[in-house]
Amino acid sequence: MRSFRRKVRQLTSELFDLPQDVALNVPRMTLVGSVQLYVENHRGVSHFSDRALHVKINNGELRILGEQLKIRAIYPEEVLIEGRITSLSFKETGQGM
Repeated sequence: MRSFRRKVRQLTSELFDLPQDVALNVPRMTLVGSVQLYVENHRGVSHFSDRALHVKINNGELRILGEQLKIRAIYPEEVLIEGRITSLSFKETGQGM
């Protein structure tokens, strides 16, 4: 069933010329060098330290590793992270879409 919903969302995205991050409800990330990361469509922060940040996303978790990490701004669906970013990874939960 999840696969069917995803295909419908993709077709809708293509038909109405919508960005896929909007239609599929997935995060959009903008990385500026290795010093700033902007994440849209997040679901909250589950862990934060100056070396690791875990951001909940629709189908799992985004893990950011680095040094001197700071949350510069956080809004209901947007978060801005600064510091020396050394690694980004995804951990899927199998839920969501």
